[in-house]
Amino acid sequence: MNLKFKCLFLVFFALNFSFSQESDEVLLKVADDSIMASEFIRVYNKNLDLVQDESQKDIDGYLKLFIEYQLKLKEAKRLKLDEDVSYQREFSRYKKQLIKNYIADNEVTDALVREAYDRSNIDINASHILVRLDASSNDTISAYNQVLALRKRALEEGYDKVKKEMHDGKTIFLEDLGYFSAFKMVYDFETAAYNTKVGEISMPFRTQFGYHVVKVNERRGSRGTLTAEHIMVNFNPKDSLSNPEARINDIYKKLNQGESFESLAKQFSDDKNSAKNGGKLAPFKSGQLSSTEFEDVAFGLENDGDVSQPFKSAYGWHIVKRLSLEPVAPFEDLKATFESKVKRDSRSKLINEAMITKLENQYQITFNDKSKPYFVSILNDDFLSRNWVEPKDFKATETLFTINKTIFTYEDFAKHLKSAQRIHNAKNKDFENIVTTEFKNFYEKSILQYREDNLEVENKEYANILKEYRDGLLLFDLMEKEVWNKASKDSTGIETFYNTNKSKYLWKDRVEVVIASSADKSKMKKIRKLMKKGKSEAFIEEKLNTEDKQNVIFSKGTYTLEDSTLPSDFKAKEGVSDVYENHDAFHVIDVKTIIPAGQKTLEEARGNVISDYQEEIEANWINDLYERFKIDVNQATLDAIKAKIGN
Repeated sequence: MNLKFKCLFLVFFALNFSFSQESDEVLLKVADDSIMASEFIRVYNKNLDLVQDESQKDIDGYLKLFIEYQLKLKEAKRLKLDEDVSYQREFSRYKKQLIKNYIADNEVTDALVREAYDRSNIDINASHILVRLDASSNDTISAYNQVLALRKRALEEGYDKVKKEMHDGKTIFLEDLGYFSAFKMVYDFETAAYNTKVGEISMPFRTQFGYHVVKVNERRGSRGTLTAEHIMVNFNPKDSLSNPEARINDIYKKLNQGESFESLAKQFSDDKNSAKNGGKLAPFKSGQLSSTEFEDVAFGLENDGDVSQPFKSAYGWHIVKRLSLEPVAPFEDLKATFESKVKRDSRSKLINEAMITKLENQYQITFNDKSKPYFVSILNDDFLSRNWVEPKDFKATETLFTINKTIFTYEDFAKHLKSAQRIHNAKNKDFENIVTTEFKNFYEKSILQYREDNLEVENKEYANILKEYRDGLLLFDLMEKEVWNKASKDSTGIETFYNTNKSKYLWKDRVEVVIASSADKSKMKKIRKLMKKGKSEAFIEEKLNTEDKQNVIFSKGTYTLEDSTLPSDFKAKEGVSDVYENHDAFHVIDVKTIIPAGQKTLEEARGNVISDYQEEIEANWINDLYERFKIDVNQATLDAIKAKIGN
């Protein structure tokens, strides 16, 4: 087996078919461990294409590989490599990453990803009315009625009139939001905006900020993502001699005289963050910047390289240069990026809620109806000052709820409440609301954690992948310890192995050459003449190359005659060759020395020697494992596998 295949063999993946659970039989025993027929068939089918040696595609040939794999796992566990801290840390890191793909509702996630992508293709220009309300408040009727009344007035009197009269910036907000698309607002607000027609005002809806209504002023297709440079002059420049408008016009004149935009930005732009980069801004979409004027001018430039005239925004005077404009990419190109954003966004709550609903239908769950009233009765003002502890007669072992046969107790919930004290407002004495909110949080966290803890039992695909990685990582650590490190660090063993097997490490005929290369055959003939006259590479490069064109490149090296660097029809003869064509270019080869075949030194052959030495160490080691652990193969089961696969 070559080294590449060994690495591939460390990790097995899911199968295409297997024995059914009912008919599964023990195929072999390694010491006291039984390995089932289904496990063998699983890895055989999935790894068949990785096997290069045709003999190993035969069931008997592959069984030998499989047995050796199991022997190595047995040895790794005997050496307790699975108890190593670094191994456990690495495996835990992988498990956390893998489990993310199994604890979310994929249908809901896919729908949210598609929705977010579709919305990213549309920019919404909107205004809103907000009546602020504490996120934990249950007394919402007054705020709801207030925003409903403001909506009625906006419809009858006009939004701008109501804004002028009612906006106070404290409890009532009427604001123009400009353009935005997906992920720029909290999800509930975004959804209300995209579900409201142009010119209409939505019905009231609640976010964590309070009650809103949203007025949609305009919808347009996304203008894409723009990369631009700008030069900005503040309205109040530090340079007391500078008049902002005059300064920006002077800079514009210098641009028209042919001076570099980037150089002028570095010299004169008051936006110091971008000035050091020649005025370059991070790529942005409509609604991403706080200046509508700037965006409109920037997106209004028609071609890459176009430069605007000076214009004014709320922040100062600007000149902007378009570098590139990227339209919204196809869905498949952005799917992974959008999925990551969805899982970090407030949309993730919908994914969790969908999964919780699915799990509630899957698991047997019971609740103790007395638990919430009990916890309401034992909370007090100490909770609001983060000093709450359970009373002396606390019913720690009482059942809070059960998921299948797992019991969650009052003590478990009390620990959650203690950690949650810090997030509750000291003025909020509604203990019933606190208990209801935290019970929901604890229950949802518990059912999702239960899913994680039991996923290996519930989901065969996940269990297989996790086992494969667990075993593969263990095997890697074992091979590193018993074979790879031993071979690479055993200098005496390497030297002895080399001396014993010297005949394997020989040089073929080689040539030491200088190669001149050019895409222009006519130039190559001139180069050849100069080379035959003994002119140096530096002389020829200076003679043939210009600032605008590289007509010749030289390279030096020692190569075997079979090396692809040399033309396939190359004839080794000292001196300057004829012109050869190779790799879509023309070459002249000056052969300095012809080096006849001979023995490689240890240093010259070290890579191959170590690789071969590793194979010898591994072969001897595997023989030792066969002696250490008893192998029993169930021939009847093996025959059944051969009949099933047809091999």
